[in-house]
Amino acid sequence: MNSREVSFAFSQQFDLDVDQAQKGNRLTRSWQIENSGSVNHRVAENIVIAVSGSNDSKDRNADLVASESKTVDCAEKDSFPNKSSEDLKKPETLKIPNDFLCPISLELMRDPVIVATGQTYERSCIQRWIDTGNSTCPKTQQKLEHLTLTPNYVLRSLITQWCIEHKVEQPTGLANGRIKKSDGSFRDVSGDMETIQATVRKISSQSIEERRAAVSEIRSLSKRSTDNRILIAGAGAIPVLVNLLTSEDTSIQEHTVTAILNLSIYEDNKGLIMLAGAVPSIVQVLRAGSVEARENAAATLFSLSLVDENKIIIGASGAIPALVELLENGSTRGKKDAATALFNLCIYQGNKGRAVRAGIITALLKMLTDSRNCMVDEALTILSVLASNQEAKVAIVKASTIPVLIDLLRTGIPRNKENAAAILLSLCKRDPENLACVSRLGAVVPLTELAKDGTERANRKATSLLGHLRRLQQH
Repeated sequence: MNSREVSFAFSQQFDLDVDQAQKGNRLTRSWQIENSGSVNHRVAENIVIAVSGSNDSKDRNADLVASESKTVDCAEKDSFPNKSSEDLKKPETLKIPNDFLCPISLELMRDPVIVATGQTYERSCIQRWIDTGNSTCPKTQQKLEHLTLTPNYVLRSLITQWCIEHKVEQPTGLANGRIKKSDGSFRDVSGDMETIQATVRKISSQSIEERRAAVSEIRSLSKRSTDNRILIAGAGAIPVLVNLLTSEDTSIQEHTVTAILNLSIYEDNKGLIMLAGAVPSIVQVLRAGSVEARENAAATLFSLSLVDENKIIIGASGAIPALVELLENGSTRGKKDAATALFNLCIYQGNKGRAVRAGIITALLKMLTDSRNCMVDEALTILSVLASNQEAKVAIVKASTIPVLIDLLRTGIPRNKENAAAILLSLCKRDPENLACVSRLGAVVPLTELAKDGTERANRKATSLLGHLRRLQQH
């Protein structure tokens, strides 16, 4: 099966009305893999799956949206709330360090990213450069070996500090109690800022009741809007919340991990959460928290893993065994959250072996053979990602998964037939023994039917596998 470098695009929707928690609204997710230069990994092409939570699952206290603002958020506690707009210096009134300027626009960068040559550019500028068909570095003219754009968190932090020191309006668009909107206009959020700053201060209260109430309020505020997520992070809440992840108070821990999940929805907060060292504590919650806390810890790891380099950090943190355990033994929603996170983490090649060693193949096989068929989609999609890895391939075959996949070729829904054919093709490439096993188990008939009546992708996979089987018979 042809594999290619991919980027992982997602959309998630969570019901916004906390009072509807008893109505059993469904959590919906869609995952789609698109061609582009992203992390240096390989994955089964064009996998598309839709995941739905069960009707009895609780509402998620978050609003994950597909298109998030790309405005840089800063971690400083105040953005000059006591200064008038006249007190704020414009960037052009003093010399901006050259390293803070985008080589393309020559403007102060708000979302600096690193390209393959090691040069840093403003994300929107270099993305436009790439989107217009260019494959070289604008500054060095070297060919870009890949098109990954890696956030430069260190430089972003330095720019933020410099802006504060020189009283420069920060690239976040948050200054003097106003937030810059996408149309260039400003919205006055000074009242919201004061309320949020007061609430953030209460998170560190000596009174456990006051701490519990404050973190519950932050959880609620962080759910409501992007502006709130910017303001909460700007008030310095993230490091304080990370410290509360290890609280022995169950309620505080649940509110905290959910608040961090909500804050992570805003793209730039992901970097601040990682910089605060949140991952080990999130993994601890994933291992030993309450049912709700474990579910939201898994969802948080998924959200953070949408940034490519975070896949590596999270994979090395011990999160994968904890996610596999949740996949096997968690609640229905917990299993789905674990599956989502594991799928995304396993897009990175280095995490596939970790998942196999954590026992993911056994867990996925149980999902495939579960008579309720509630998570067959997820199991097949994860197997499609893993099957390109040699260690995973051996484990998949050893677990006697091939007969199950062939049965799905006969009886599965169209999407499951596609993924089953894709997995079998991956297992059989350059492996005569697996190919002979597939032939012996009678895969030719369902594959022929799939090549004739299946979707375009199913046709392609089935036709390719049939070709391998014909060549085997000719030898």
